[in-house]
Formats: sequence, structure tokens, C-alpha cells
Amino acid sequence: MADPTAPRDDLDLPVPLGPRPPRRVVSLVPSLTEAVAATAPGMLVGATDWCSHPADLSVTRIGGTKNPDVPRILALAPDLVLANDEENRRPDLDALRAAGVPVWVTDIRTLDDAFRSLDRLLTTACGLPRPAWLDEAEAAWATVGSGSTPPGPGGRQPDGPRTVVPIWRRPWMVLGRDTFAGDLLRRLGLRLVHADHPERYPAVPLPELLSCRPELVVLPDEPYRFTAEDGPEAFPGVPAALVSGRHLTWYGPSLVSAPAVLRRALDHPAVPGGTGSPRADRR
Repeated sequence: MADPTAPRDDLDLPVPLGPRPPRRVVSLVPSLTEAVAATAPGMLVGATDWCSHPADLSVTRIGGTKNPDVPRILALAPDLVLANDEENRRPDLDALRAAGVPVWVTDIRTLDDAFRSLDRLLTTACGLPRPAWLDEAEAAWATVGSGSTPPGPGGRQPDGPRTVVPIWRRPWMVLGRDTFAGDLLRRLGLRLVHADHPERYPAVPLPELLSCRPELVVLPDEPYRFTAEDGPEAFPGVPAALVSGRHLTWYGPSLVSAPAVLRRALDHPAVPGGTGSPRADRR
């Protein structure tokens, strides 16, 4: 029977933490890996192959976000595993729980979700002091869109350019409703064409994307790595902004610089076939 006093994660599931703060943590999410590493680097003992920040991270690699090596994770004897409802598969998380490992799952759809979730993960789940970088991130975003209410899920769209945001090619997939990256772009003044689509990441054929007559296309470098030579040419005559996927889709220390990094990229798009080539600030 679940301990009624156990803290609950973002899915409202009880997480049976021990009497002491965790000392050995495995992260299955690149954003959360960076968040913990920036706050208490000695706490991490395992991370996925996709956990690229910080650059000098030296921990055991346990596979991908969708195919973690559960026996390898268990061999690390973690006190806590960090996961995300969108990034990770529930059968893997259930296997870890069945082996007696506490699993804390985040569920982040908006910037406000990110700030709340990160605070709880770091202070409640990991037993750490609230880090200064989280305060800096909230301060950085507090000035974005000041003077108006940031549109939330189902809220009013800003009056900026009609924007298509592909995240994959072959097939083309775009940001739809209720996404963290979409919330950031709306706060930066963009009007997402597919913000009211019934799916969060709909597959939309290229002719249909072009028929929407977008005024801007935003091309991140992850999960699909769009580049100046791979992506903009599919949208002839449409300004294309190549942006850092880490600053658009990660929730963690990158949120401190994300408003400035994304703003620079969005303010200087290039027109395919025109002069110059778009370039994201990649850190």
C-alpha cells in the first residue's frame, strides 16, 4: 500500500523516497540531467546517451530516452530516477518501480509548468536548495511580453507572424497544441498556425503546410537537425529562422539565456534563395 505521506510527482503518483535525500540519481531526460548537474553535479550517477549538457558530464550512460537499459540502471543502485511523461516509456518506468526504485515523473506543457516542476523536482524530490539559476530563468522570462497576458493553452494567440514550426521531416511533423516549445514561441509573439490542432505533434504533408501561407517558418536543430541546407528550401520565399533546439525545447538552465538566444534567431530569419544564411546560436 502506498505511503499516504509520500511526495507526489507531476502525475500525482506517490514517490517513496527514503528518509535521507537522494545521493545517487539517474536521469532519463537531457533537460533534467542538466538541471541536476548545474545544481548538485556529484548527485548524478547515470544519464542517457542524449544528455549532452554539461559538456563535461562524466556518468554512466544507460541508453536512450525511449530505450533505456533497465538492468544497467538497476546496477547503479540509484536512490531516484528522473523521467518525463512525454520523453520516456511507461513500461520502462514501471519496471524500475517494480524493482523498488523510486521514479519521479515530470509533465511539462508550458513555461509556468516548467518553473513549478523544476522547483519541486530539485527541492522536494532531490532535497536540494532552490538554485539561483532557476530564479534567473524566471526573471529572464518575466520581461518577455510584458504588458500583456502570456497566452496559455486555448488562450488568445498573439498578433505576430503566422508561423509553422516543423520538428521532423520525412514525414513532416509540426508543433500543434499544448506544447512547451509552442508556449515559448507564443510568449515571444509568434502566432502558431497549428496551435489549435487536435494533436500535439501532427504529421502534416508539405503541400498542406505551404497552403497555410505561413509568414515565418521556425526550424529547430532537434529532434530533427534542420540546417541552412536542409529545411528552408522546402518553404520557398518564406523567411526561415534556424533556432537552437536546446533553448526552445529544454527546461533547465538553458531557460536563463533562451529568451535572448531565441529572440536573436527569430529577428534575423533568412529567405531561402536570398542572401545570407540563417544561423542559430548554438551553445
